[in-house]
Amino acid sequence: MPAACESVLEDIEDIVSAEDLKPHDRQFVRKNVFPKVRKRSSQKNVQTDDEPPSDSIIPGVQKIWIRTWGCSHNNSDGEYMAGQLAAYGYKITENSAEADLWLLNSCTVKNPAEDHFRNSIKKAQEGKKKVVLAGCVPQAQPRQEYLKGLSIIGVQQIDRVVEVVEETIKGHSVRLLGQKKDNGKRLGGARLDLPKIRKNPLIEIISINTGCLNACTYCKTKHARGDLASYPIEELVDRAKQSFQEGVCEIWLTSEDTGAYGRDIGTDLPTLLWKLVEVIPEGAMLRLGMTNPPYILEHLEEMAKILNHPRVYAFLHIPVQSASDSVLMDMKREYCVADFKQVVDFLKEKVPGITIATDIICGFPGETDEDFQETMKLVELYRFPSLFINQFYPRPGTPAAKMPQVPAAVKKQRTKDLSQLFHSYNPYDHKVGERQRVLVTEESFDSNYYVAHNPFYEQVLVPKDPLLMGKMVEVNIYEAGKHFMKGQPVSDARVHTASITRPLAKGEVSGLTEEFRRAPQNGRNWKAQPSAEIPVKTQLSSWMALQLPWQQEGGGLKILSVSLALLAVLVMFYYGGMKTEL
Repeated sequence: MPAACESVLEDIEDIVSAEDLKPHDRQFVRKNVFPKVRKRSSQKNVQTDDEPPSDSIIPGVQKIWIRTWGCSHNNSDGEYMAGQLAAYGYKITENSAEADLWLLNSCTVKNPAEDHFRNSIKKAQEGKKKVVLAGCVPQAQPRQEYLKGLSIIGVQQIDRVVEVVEETIKGHSVRLLGQKKDNGKRLGGARLDLPKIRKNPLIEIISINTGCLNACTYCKTKHARGDLASYPIEELVDRAKQSFQEGVCEIWLTSEDTGAYGRDIGTDLPTLLWKLVEVIPEGAMLRLGMTNPPYILEHLEEMAKILNHPRVYAFLHIPVQSASDSVLMDMKREYCVADFKQVVDFLKEKVPGITIATDIICGFPGETDEDFQETMKLVELYRFPSLFINQFYPRPGTPAAKMPQVPAAVKKQRTKDLSQLFHSYNPYDHKVGERQRVLVTEESFDSNYYVAHNPFYEQVLVPKDPLLMGKMVEVNIYEAGKHFMKGQPVSDARVHTASITRPLAKGEVSGLTEEFRRAPQNGRNWKAQPSAEIPVKTQLSSWMALQLPWQQEGGGLKILSVSLALLAVLVMFYYGGMKTEL
């Protein structure tokens, strides 16, 4: 080895020679350097007198108003976001005027729903409210002009709503739109055991999967929810068990297409349903959500057995959309009218009294008068007790929006004609005089009755007696309307309490374990590592990802390791500086 390398350095400071400048000398050697003040080119970053600086705002004490549009899946997302915010310390209010921040959870299915959403944003801004946007509209088209500068929480990021709200209250703009993945595989979404505030403490909405396998030409929801991603069966069963332990007596299974459940994870809907049936207490009920015809066809036998189970409503929502095969082809619905009829006929035969609900779109591009008459004949044939009639609206970015459109006047007239046909028959008249078993779970919109459902999920209005709420009772049907029946409780019949424990109070947070209860007290220490997926126009504090208890998986050890490493570096430089000066 060369002589120059024979000497051993005892420490890195030994590299410094006697001729080198000492730290004290380096600090004062440049005597003619003067600081230059940078003049601001605009006043846009100057805080106004009525708005305190962001670092003086204490998050977790403000009032938040949450508004949700759309499907059961969206409503479940809204309940999860409310629960997390309440667990952190925010007050969820039903008074929009007193709220400091509006959380608007949108639906992108139809133009009117987005119009309401847009108008609510404008109203919030006019009222000087902070705004956070959620749901399918901003997820599908986050770059729309009226969304510029506003905070957005994506449909798969609802477990991070607290950090988005916190930064928005500070005056920052945060957008979280990423997908949740595990080893590159897309997940169903946020965890199912998050804190939650149920709109109705007796009803739990469980999303079993997100997205779908279809590519319908009119659908904007696909742009937001994406391809099919299912939750594992064990997680869904655990969520159901937790719900029953909190006093829930009715579970709704929801998704963009429940019939497609499990195809991405090697299982199927009947397998899930049999597992759930095992944990449903006596008197409690399960309602199955919407399923498209293609994915229920191969499970008809098993589905009929499940829908005959005493703790499962004999109810199924199967959208047909049109009774014209040519229109269905243009919609890319992946089934024909004969498939739909096969499903309905089989279930009506094997599940006596079953309620079949369906959807129809009036005026889809290319729909002729003959096509529409086929749809009218289908409704006349089955006389669906529950029929969702929708006038076609072209949604931006969908293939159907580029197709030659049916004139607006024709669409309106077809919608009117179908509505008149639907209202020309009364599906429940023949049930007057029957004795039915019903589960009471809700209050009617006019607040004059309680709402119950019989085994076929048909709506039965009962007297507003607080002793009936959450109970399985027998009633005599004495009146029938288009959408409901009225029942009088049988005096000598046994009243069964469906809940196995006292339900949570309205507004009480579900799933609030001791870990979550400590969270608000420890909230100021929840900051963690920087997150690259938050494009935030703000200071350092805003791009630090907030780690809540339900987000942490060994995060504490990681934080401790990083902290110790940083401390070691600081100590090294501190003592290094001292040794150099000596």
